[in-house]
Amino acid sequence: MDFQFLDSAREHTMPQNYVPIFIFMAVIGVLLPVTLLAAKLVRPDNPSKAKLMPYECGIDPIDNARGRYTVRYYIVAILFVVFDVETIFLFPWAVKFKALGVFGLVEMLIFLVILIVGYIWVWQKGALEWV
Repeated sequence: MDFQFLDSAREHTMPQNYVPIFIFMAVIGVLLPVTLLAAKLVRPDNPSKAKLMPYECGIDPIDNARGRYTVRYYIVAILFVVFDVETIFLFPWAVKFKALGVFGLVEMLIFLVILIVGYIWVWQKGALEWV
């Protein structure tokens, strides 16, 4: 068998695999500046002192930047991440619902009961209160 023929055939077929990637990069290269330019043309441009002032977490920046924040902000953020990640497990279950049958339904009901009990416990502890 002629191995040079196989090597030259591979060299000719390899760039075809990259054509969709190059097309995608070209489309992004065109759409990115076009959408930024369209947004600049459409949006109103009237900055004021109040609009240019920094704003974060509902607190006006009038104090030292090294000030202390209450732990509640972090607790609520962590709880959001925990409950959000746990609810992501519902999507693959919903996709394979028929394949899992009654066993999958019972397992998901147990999972949801544990999740709801945890949510109620956190709520009763007052971790979801902002003030």
